Amino acid sequence: MFNIVEKRRWYFIVSGLLILLGIAAMVVSTARFGAPVRLSIDFTGGSLFVLHFEGPADDASIRAVFAEHGLSDVIVQRVQRLGEQEENAWQVRTAEATSDQVQAILADLEAQIAPIDRDLLTYGTVSPVVGAEVTQAAGLAVAVASFIILAFIWWSFRRVPHAFRYGAVAIIGMLHDILIALGFYALMGIVRGWEVDALFLTAILTVSGFSVQDTIVVFDRIRENLPRYRGESFERVVNRSILETIHRSLATQLNAIFVMVAIILFGGETIRPFIATMLVGMLSGTYSSIFIAVPLIVVWERRTSRRASAQALA
Repeated sequence: MFNIVEKRRWYFIVSGLLILLGIAAMVVSTARFGAPVRLSIDFTGGSLFVLHFEGPADDASIRAVFAEHGLSDVIVQRVQRLGEQEENAWQVRTAEATSDQVQAILADLEAQIAPIDRDLLTYGTVSPVVGAEVTQAAGLAVAVASFIILAFIWWSFRRVPHAFRYGAVAIIGMLHDILIALGFYALMGIVRGWEVDALFLTAILTVSGFSVQDTIVVFDRIRENLPRYRGESFERVVNRSILETIHRSLATQLNAIFVMVAIILFGGETIRPFIATMLVGMLSGTYSSIFIAVPLIVVWERRTSRRASAQALA
């Protein structure tokens, strides 16, 4: 029988390196943007323009007009509906602009690029308080979910020795996946200019659910196999349980992964960061369930056994 758990040190090293890379990206992001991940106007406050030109327009020309008015740090994207780009329609996000700046920018855009359809023009100001409230709600949701997961697993595994450990390790696996997703987004914020918005928080909450779901599948098989294979060591029972469930985990996740890859390749630009974050989180969740959470149970059990043996000899 192939021993997956035996190589656990290598799995921990790989995860440690990935988390360190993500932390390094967050440090660089903090130095450059003032936050571990690059924040959108949903969190920092700012202005949002949706411009429908009556003639051809391009990214560089729009940026140049905003730069002339002291707004050089802008995000210019094509407007998309149902995955299709609207012709000559652009979305521009920038720092908060005054009413005088807005009128001057619109006049220069019409003079230098093309007339703007004023009936379709959208301009709005977003307060950073909205982002703060959403962030607090998401953090509270993760904390409450963690407590419920811990309590649920402890109660479900109450007939298994050290049931609390299963819940604690499931939470550790979930935090592992959240850190991986955060590090990935911080890196993409530096490289591609991705900014955190409400969709990112949705992706993080979804990643948390995927992570725990896969972990519980393996834990449940361990619970079934412990009384069935009483003569085997705990490590061997755990390894057997992984091998019995790994095909199910991979088959389930691969279906979702294929769909996400298709959306990333052929979907809209605005949804790509959200789907990419979910994809990275799902890959991390599949990995952590098999190679991080379950081996941690073995490590915890071995240390407890060694301590008990040492106390018995003493």
